Amino acid sequence: MRRVEALARSSHPLPAVAVTAVSTALAVTTGRSPGGLAAVAAAVFAGQLSVGWLNDLLDADKDASVGRTDKPVAVGAISQRVVAVATLVAAVAAVGFSLLSGVDATLLHVVMLCSAWGYDLGVKATAWSVVPYAVSFGLLPAFVTLGGPGAHWPAAWLIVAAALLGSAAHFANVLPDLEDDAATGVRGLPHRLGRTASAGAAAVLAVLTAVVLAFGPPGPVTIAGLVAVPLSVLLLVIGRVRGRKPGSRANFNALLAVAVVDVVLLVVNGGAG
Repeated sequence: MRRVEALARSSHPLPAVAVTAVSTALAVTTGRSPGGLAAVAAAVFAGQLSVGWLNDLLDADKDASVGRTDKPVAVGAISQRVVAVATLVAAVAAVGFSLLSGVDATLLHVVMLCSAWGYDLGVKATAWSVVPYAVSFGLLPAFVTLGGPGAHWPAAWLIVAAALLGSAAHFANVLPDLEDDAATGVRGLPHRLGRTASAGAAAVLAVLTAVVLAFGPPGPVTIAGLVAVPLSVLLLVIGRVRGRKPGSRANFNALLAVAVVDVVLLVVNGGAG
């Protein structure tokens, strides 16, 4: 059981569950059957597990060098061999489950996964580190719609919004680990911009996501859209004010709150794409 727990923790479970939940919620708006929803959830979850495990596997030595006790592979709670096998199995499962949504959706999911794996394999240490997030998140709505009833590409505004949300997630996700990453030679775009600029980039991208989701769909702006944009700005302002205290995580928490607003709006308005 300890090995299973360690394997689960090394998969980056919260992001995996979050992305799976958003994908499945989007699939609901396309009118998929229960079986179709299960296929989307299984494919996305397996893919996310493979990305998380590959990340911890490749970073094991670096994580150990900076004393990351929250990383099971780095502290030896589970062997690299087991994680390597799990990564491969999850990757194969992701492709297999994707086939339940059709060949086109499967090919697109493979592109998304290659982008995410590319991040793990070294892109995250370059100035292009945000690109895999933009690509993989941006194509997520297309994976859902291409495998659903009346298979089609989603509207451009939905792809743009998902790409912006993914880019915001990259900057927000890296912020807590900037110092540890720098100590191990990782210099992605957030590291090159610095903490203040990266926090600002995450905030701007998150608000832009809300703007695109609110005003992108055809027809009148929904009440949800009208509320989401000012609410996002308000949350960021509160986070900025409260985040002035040393050691405060208010800025980061505000970014997470705005991300939640964006995800809700993505699901609410996603059916229009």
